[in-house]
Amino acid sequence: MTTNLAAAKAAMSHLELDENPVSIRAKSRDFFWYSPVLKARMDHLEGDFVVAPRNEAEVIEVLKTCHAHDVPVTTRGAGTGNYGQAMPMAGGCILHMKNMASVKEVHPGRVIVEPGCLLKDVDAACKAHSGQELRMFSSTWATATIGGFVAGGSGGVGSCTWGSLRDLGNIIRLRVVTMEETPRVLDFRGEELARVSHAYGTNGIITELEMPLAPAYDWVGLFVAFDDFDTAIRYTEELANQDGILIKIASVYEAPTAHAYFQRVAPHVEAGTHLVGLMVAPQSMDGFNTFTARRPAARVIYQSNAHDWPRDPGHVFEYGWNHTTLRALKVDPSITYLQVRYGYPDHIAKVQAMRAALSPEVLQHLEVIRENGKVMYAGLSLVKFTTEERLDEIVRMHEDAGCMIFNPHRFTLEEGGRQTVDDRQLTFKREADPKGLLNPGKMIAWDKPNWAFDRIYEYPGKTAAE
Repeated sequence: MTTNLAAAKAAMSHLELDENPVSIRAKSRDFFWYSPVLKARMDHLEGDFVVAPRNEAEVIEVLKTCHAHDVPVTTRGAGTGNYGQAMPMAGGCILHMKNMASVKEVHPGRVIVEPGCLLKDVDAACKAHSGQELRMFSSTWATATIGGFVAGGSGGVGSCTWGSLRDLGNIIRLRVVTMEETPRVLDFRGEELARVSHAYGTNGIITELEMPLAPAYDWVGLFVAFDDFDTAIRYTEELANQDGILIKIASVYEAPTAHAYFQRVAPHVEAGTHLVGLMVAPQSMDGFNTFTARRPAARVIYQSNAHDWPRDPGHVFEYGWNHTTLRALKVDPSITYLQVRYGYPDHIAKVQAMRAALSPEVLQHLEVIRENGKVMYAGLSLVKFTTEERLDEIVRMHEDAGCMIFNPHRFTLEEGGRQTVDDRQLTFKREADPKGLLNPGKMIAWDKPNWAFDRIYEYPGKTAAE
């Protein structure tokens, strides 16, 4: 294939095209720099131009034109992803979804929305319309898009109740445009959703989503302090297993995380304080207070609807999930992180083993998740980075202990997941993107089907650093 950028841009000159070098660079980047491994490999990458379609018809036009002129296309939402999902490995077109941001319909239990709508705006529209909200969202709720969350995320605030994003029922329908000579528009439900959810836009462009809703509440944010880490994690697990207490998030932060990195919390804790962050539904507060009173080691130090702190700490969920890493990075740029699945039933024993082996080089940050009805922990551990070799050794230590790693220091679907090929996504890419122009370099199965996963994948088509 021979890419013809000039011809593609000329054919799309009537669309919202951005060729400003400063703007192109800004719109070519996500939060890949959370990882020093990715930063070293991706910092120079950028697209050649940006196009922002206003509707599905223009998405079809962009994909048809870029297909005709062999131009790679990388879809972009708000750029809040952490794994380089939206980084254009081979340059080309940045397909920016900012103009497709409408909440189209709200119904009991579901919303139909365009992909560029911010998560906070989806929630605001649903709450105003019928007192509903999204079941789950990323900690970047204020700035992230719903399309980016589905295409690049795996769970978040709400996963303590509703599980992971790809669990059955957590996505209702996705409308997808293919990148062929004549693009097709397809609606996916049920089993078909796995083809394109969490596929980084490698095999189709999402133009509409139908997502489930839950009743909206004025959630009460809480911080609960502990002197003992094991007591903190058992308290959090027991709370999450209380069937009558409705929660939205339950996070555990090993000391000295809260004191060292949470600047508005730090005056209220000691260096040795282990912290739990919670969101509890208001009707569950009586149950929560009774539960906590039975555990004298737990000290509620902050309650959002009744606090006397001189500086409001903001949303409790903005201390959890990947916001924990962001807060730590602002204080100590040498910090990075790992994503760990501590699976039921020995999840606590695994956490304890990793803490014993690695703390304080690796500080435990845990998020309660639910899988198949069982409470367990997702770890977004804070890691004091020294070398890539040591980071790989820490990964192996987790894997040897039976902990599943979703590696945030890899930019491909397979390396960041279970290190296996998803045949559903590969098969659909062959149908939907026969030239391999959609977000190239992110699906190893397309480029190197026999890859051994014995080292980091280096995409041969990646634009070279100057």
